[in-house]
Amino acid sequence: MAKTSMSQRKTMGRVMHEYKHGELKSGPRGKAGKVKNPRQAVAIALKEAGASKYESKGANKRNLARSKRKEATGRTAQQESEGKARVGARGKRESSRSMGGKNAKSTTRRTPRQRAAARRNIAKARSARR
Repeated sequence: MAKTSMSQRKTMGRVMHEYKHGELKSGPRGKAGKVKNPRQAVAIALKEAGASKYESKGANKRNLARSKRKEATGRTAQQESEGKARVGARGKRESSRSMGGKNAKSTTRRTPRQRAAARRNIAKARSARR
């Protein structure tokens, strides 16, 4: 299985937090009740993070996108029960650049694709100024 990305690990952490606090529900729209088995919680975490080895690549991508939408709009069980606007480290502080934090100890390295996109954006901004 491939190494999980930072955003996938963040989602898995959030789901396990929900399990620990008794907020994780199973079944369609949580109708089957609270998750009591830690192994089931791990399975749900992997599925929500798009890191399940039992799902296709496309399904994993869709699952991660769905989770990220849920986290961005504040519709996770953790956010609803704890009154948080976002999922991250302590309040609004986020621990790394890849998680959207501006106060990371060191910058994360950009991939060649990200560097190319940055160059395109700079060129576009320069041409717009002329």
